[in-house]
Amino acid sequence: MSPHPNTDATHATAGIRETTEGTVYDVTGGDWDEIAEAARKSDDERIIVNMGPQHPSTHGVLRLILEIDGETVTEARCGIGYLHTGIEKNLEYRTWTQGTTFVTRMDYLTPFFNEAAYCLGVERLLGIEDDVPDRAQIIRVLLMELNRLSSHCVYIATGGMELGATTVMIYGFRDRELVLDLYELITGLRMNHAFIRPGGLSQDLPPGTMDALREFVKKMRKNLTEYDKLATTNPIFKGRLQGIGHLDLAGCMALGATGPILRSTGLPYDLRKEQPYCGYETYDFEVPTEDTCDAYGRFKIRIEEMRQSLRIIEQCMERLEPGPVMVGDKKIAWPAQLALGPDGLGNSLDHIKKIMGTSMEALIHHFKLVTEGFRVPPGQAYVAVESPKGELGVHVASDGGTRPYRVHFRDPSFNNLQSMAAMCEGGQVADVIVAVASLDPVMGGVDR
Repeated sequence: MSPHPNTDATHATAGIRETTEGTVYDVTGGDWDEIAEAARKSDDERIIVNMGPQHPSTHGVLRLILEIDGETVTEARCGIGYLHTGIEKNLEYRTWTQGTTFVTRMDYLTPFFNEAAYCLGVERLLGIEDDVPDRAQIIRVLLMELNRLSSHCVYIATGGMELGATTVMIYGFRDRELVLDLYELITGLRMNHAFIRPGGLSQDLPPGTMDALREFVKKMRKNLTEYDKLATTNPIFKGRLQGIGHLDLAGCMALGATGPILRSTGLPYDLRKEQPYCGYETYDFEVPTEDTCDAYGRFKIRIEEMRQSLRIIEQCMERLEPGPVMVGDKKIAWPAQLALGPDGLGNSLDHIKKIMGTSMEALIHHFKLVTEGFRVPPGQAYVAVESPKGELGVHVASDGGTRPYRVHFRDPSFNNLQSMAAMCEGGQVADVIVAVASLDPVMGGVDR
């Protein structure tokens, strides 16, 4: 509650007093420096230390405030906001299509999931969910499963690095490069793609994609067995992860933890099965679970999820049939009739000649669509997808204009970080690193 106007702002502690208006609560603020100083005065044995605000296992800039008694963590808190970008607010000043260039940069390790969730929300407001071409939906699934693989590779690599398993780190980043090469082939970029657009995709798959995918699946399936030999069955690796970062089902439900953290409690909750999107209900795959509730179980789940992603990718390749990758409504499809030129940049010369030389109406429409954007009917929608880290939800609201009225993301890294205290308090300082790594948070998604 806000302090009463007559409250003495210098009070060091909160107080309560009765007035004719009722009970007044005196609330004063303070930062961690004051809390640390108070703790030092009250108990010489307690020490408050900062872990961060930068640490490799956090995939970004995270500050952990730890109160320790010897080597035991008695209290753990997260300090966030060091990577704040204002993306959600910036979306209100761009067209609906331009928004994809912002959301892809939030959790920069899962760009396709950010884009897909946002575009599914816009498509629900437009009422065109059933009009998105099948080929576009299949390619979306293909890209998201590739993204799941690359994200888990970073989790394995950085987690291994924190434990001193440098070979695991090298293997993880090696395999991630294979996925990034596919990204570059398909979208032209290794990250920040803005490839998934409202209504479909920005362009179709380029020549040679299918051959590259077949080679990748073959190589990746072989490489996954190396992780089992290096880590999964390694007694040193198991001893370092088993029993660490414990969080049971009740804790996950109370804190809103999802993804591998939730599935490590034995609950097979996966939005691809529970609330299917992009046609996931038609794919054959399993939802891996463990009942260990610890960091080791989360590691095993992610390894098995990578194998399931390869299964889904193979099914996508079998289903791809020639066809459009954008809705037919020319008032939404942007860029209109995109066909890349021989240099791989911009619209092809044939398309430019057509809209500038033969049809004034087409030129005007193209200009208005690109500069002003399409209008979205008033309303709001919530759509969630199963990202590598858990439930990634987007709440989009429209006032009927060409720009979003409000866009808010429920990022799993943000929600999962709430479980840090439950996982770390009572454990050792060294185990904090393992617990953070098992959450696999990305601060770009936390701070937005």
